[in-house]
Amino acid sequence: MDVAEQLKDTWRINCRLNHALLDGLNEEQLAAPLAKGKAVVGQFAHIHNVRRMWLRAVDPAVGDSLEKLERGTHTREELKKALEASDAAMANVISNGLASGRVKNFKPHPVAFVGYMIAHEGNHRAQIELAVRQAGIPLTPQQEFGLWEWGKF
Repeated sequence: MDVAEQLKDTWRINCRLNHALLDGLNEEQLAAPLAKGKAVVGQFAHIHNVRRMWLRAVDPAVGDSLEKLERGTHTREELKKALEASDAAMANVISNGLASGRVKNFKPHPVAFVGYMIAHEGNHRAQIELAVRQAGIPLTPQQEFGLWEWGKF
């Protein structure tokens, strides 16, 4: 697998981690608030909305075709559907950026864009873990360690 394919695969692994976390949360965890900041549902909505923001910067028609999610008002199924749509749209941006050597409105280059997006989403996975821990309903050890087992995804 060449480096471009490895990078696109890395994006897909990141997306599968988000879905595994969302799927693994029980309803109480999904509703957990964060002492300061977005509740768990809001964290997933924010991940999607930031993707949508970047998609709008790259191609307004693509970004505008995705629904903006309001914080804390969506079901697990609505979050999954939105994330799946933005997973795929971002994968196209990454593919096109790697082919052309740039992502419109982002500097310095497509590899940094992927790193930026994955870092952002990893930060919000950590905030989700913090929220459920603060609410007294922490992730199981299997869920926690699973977030670091990229080889499984």
